[in-house]
Amino acid sequence: MEQTEVRVADDPAASRFEITVDGALAGFAEYRLKGPEISFTHTVIDPAFEGRGLGSTLVRAALDAARDAGLSVLPFCPFVQRYIQRHQEYLDLVSADRRARFSLDGGEAAE
Repeated sequence: MEQTEVRVADDPAASRFEITVDGALAGFAEYRLKGPEISFTHTVIDPAFEGRGLGSTLVRAALDAARDAGLSVLPFCPFVQRYIQRHQEYLDLVSADRRARFSLDGGEAAE
């Protein structure tokens, strides 16, 4: 099986995290940065790259970068919302008083 190089990088000029596979753009997660908050608005994976878990890889890297930068996350993008619902270790990135707005207050922990 051949090795593929998957990379996620922030492109601040485009306000998005991009995921590439062997140098080809496979998808992106758009965001708006305002003060101490990052709003994820839209995530796209090119249909040619679907089914490889790249969306999860992309969102995990974007959330890890937000955590490293000390940012609070507003997951307006449904894909990012679902990712946080399934991966409760990222729930703390969404302030407790905003979780209900994103349907993240049901305690659906998959522990």
